[in-house]
Amino acid sequence: MDDFVRLPRRIYAHYPCYVPEMESDVRDTFSPRKNAELAYSDIQPFVAYADGVPVGRIAGIVNHRANARWQTRNVRFGFLEFVDDLEVSRALLEAVEQWGCERGMTRVQGPMGFSDLDKEGMLVEDFDRNGSMVTLYNPPYYPAHLERLGYEKEVDWLQARIDIPQTVPEKYARVARLAREMFGLRTRTITKREIRRGYGQKIFRLINLAYTPIFGYAELTERQIDFYLDRYVPLLDTRMLSVVEDEKGDLAAVAVTMRSLSLALQKSRGRLFPFGWFHLLRAMTWRREEKAEMLLVAVHPDYQGLGVNALFFDQLIPVYNRLGIRWAETGPQLEDNVRELAQWKPLAPDFIKRRRCYKKDLCNTDYKEIQWNKE
Repeated sequence: MDDFVRLPRRIYAHYPCYVPEMESDVRDTFSPRKNAELAYSDIQPFVAYADGVPVGRIAGIVNHRANARWQTRNVRFGFLEFVDDLEVSRALLEAVEQWGCERGMTRVQGPMGFSDLDKEGMLVEDFDRNGSMVTLYNPPYYPAHLERLGYEKEVDWLQARIDIPQTVPEKYARVARLAREMFGLRTRTITKREIRRGYGQKIFRLINLAYTPIFGYAELTERQIDFYLDRYVPLLDTRMLSVVEDEKGDLAAVAVTMRSLSLALQKSRGRLFPFGWFHLLRAMTWRREEKAEMLLVAVHPDYQGLGVNALFFDQLIPVYNRLGIRWAETGPQLEDNVRELAQWKPLAPDFIKRRRCYKKDLCNTDYKEIQWNKE
């Protein structure tokens, strides 16, 4: 596991755009006590060695609830890292393919995590742009390896980069007024105390409802919700979290954004100790980045297409200006989600960082024997 966790230090030593994960979080992924996802998913990590030196890693994931929801038998791969050697990438992917076949899976897809809230999608463009704490980064040779090994595109995601305007664009302001007048909707800011006392569960139940039709999504359980709240609430600045409620006070929509911690994570090199904690604390308190990460938006199905997103912009753009945030980047959005992508048009977005989920049919290949140790 030490080799699995530390391998990216070698792979990305000369890639300045890479943003590392916290190594402690990677370790926790494989702990049933700490990772609520393992209650309904199987996971198997692999490490590839050449002459005793670790040269690649991968994890196979079978999400049983997602397979039941979508009526599939998919094994996912994640945590994929490898040196630029086709035999290494082949060995890693074949290990997951065989592991999946042994469990009755008929297709492999990835890179994906346990859920839609995990990092997913291999970067296939814009390798010269800085990564983020919530998305994957990889060298340019990764997609070339997968395509040579018979993997094909399943879906693509895009991200939008926007400059924060000094004032709310008139289109957003007008639609926001109509949403308030016609549907009785209102925005407000909530506190971390409210989140911990039940509002956080309300937000995730809304996410479950809104994200049900999205590619690969499986409902989060109450234990998973508690897991995500424990991990991410301490990082939030609630001024940058917007909720929309109806006339009865019921939650209609939520937008979760936060100030970027990318530079702090790069300086920490993925480790809290001895000095990583200092870089993160400084980034959250006084030496703050001018970039915001737009992590997710969830709108109740009853209010989708009724201008709710304009309410978020109407509230958050003045907040960003007060906090000194000059630009923002969205999370990955499916390229065929035309409505979602179109909402950014008044802000003249730059669509960047195309990332891809690959797929391959299984169990029609003669695998050479693969030696691996479950421990």
